[in-house]
Formats: sequence, C-alpha cells, structure tokens
Amino acid sequence: MGTYQIYHGRPVQNVIGGRKDKELRVYDLLDELGISYDRIDHEEMMTIEACHGVDRALGIHICKNLFLCNRQQTQFYLLLLPGEKKFHTKDLSAQIGSARLSFAGADAMERFLDITPGSVSVMGLMNDTERRVQLLVDRDLLKEEWFGCHPCMNTSSIRMKTQDMLTLFLPAVGHEVVYVDLPDDEETEKACASMK
Repeated sequence: MGTYQIYHGRPVQNVIGGRKDKELRVYDLLDELGISYDRIDHEEMMTIEACHGVDRALGIHICKNLFLCNRQQTQFYLLLLPGEKKFHTKDLSAQIGSARLSFAGADAMERFLDITPGSVSVMGLMNDTERRVQLLVDRDLLKEEWFGCHPCMNTSSIRMKTQDMLTLFLPAVGHEVVYVDLPDDEETEKACASMK
C-alpha cells in the first residue's frame, strides 16, 4: 500500500495542468453547491481491489459503482452498493421490475455519463442532462457517514458526507434515488439453508 496525501478541496490552480475538463467540472459543481470534500490523487485505478488503499487513507468503506442496463438497452441504471457485497442480478431485477440486467457497454457509459470504464461514479450523473440513467442505492450505504467516489476520472478519489451527496448533489443534478435492499452473502446463505 502506498502513502497518500490528502488534500481538502480542488487542486490548486497552478497545478491543474493535465487534468481533464470532466474532472474539473466535478470540483466546480461541488464548490458551487458548498459541499466540502477531501481528495487523494493517485495512479490510475481500474478495479475496486486497487482502490482499497486509497479508501483506507480516506477513512471510508469502499463503494461499488455498477453501470447496468436491461437486455434491450433501453433502460440504464447506476447501482451503488457496499464494496464487500457481491452483486447478483436476480436480487436487483425483482426489486426494480427489470429482467435480464447486464453490464452496460462503454459507449453508453460515455454517452450518458461522460465517463470511461474504471471511472464509474455517481458524479457522472451531472452529465446525464436527459435523465437516461436511474440511480439505485443499496440502503446499507445510508449507514455510512462518508461517501467516496472518483470525480469522473480514476486518477483521483474524493470523500464527502453521504448526506451532502444525497441532499445537495443529487437534487442539483436532477436525479432521484431508488433505494434497494440487496442481501449480503451471509443473508443469502441463511435463506438458502432455511429452504432446505
């Protein structure tokens, strides 16, 4: 695990060079909304496993961000769930009434959220001006005081209060949450055992 420097707020103006506009727009919006956040800059991280050290440094529990769609690719979803939970499509499909969920392609991800694989983040909803993506949040995330994500680029990670994300950021970008209750593996094993 590397040693990470935590910064409060956006990068300093004179060291912004090399950052993409999509990342800077995240900081602009958070600042405009008065949302306080901390940031760590790091090497590109493509998987949830790679993010564990950064999340420990930020003092947060890792959050999975999954970009999904139905079979016809007419409905798109961004699912946020605790990092330790395993995702099973059948558990979610029943709750949202959408059968045959799968991972959406990189083209849809870029078209609707202006993000690329490895950078999936709730912050991308600021780019979904046509409201094509439905946000789904596992209720277990509500237990966490802090929420962490990428600022639309997987070379930085930010943390903010979970309540600021839910009550300030989401209304500002015009997205409502559909809450879901996804079982963890322990609950699934108990349910299967009771059926035997």
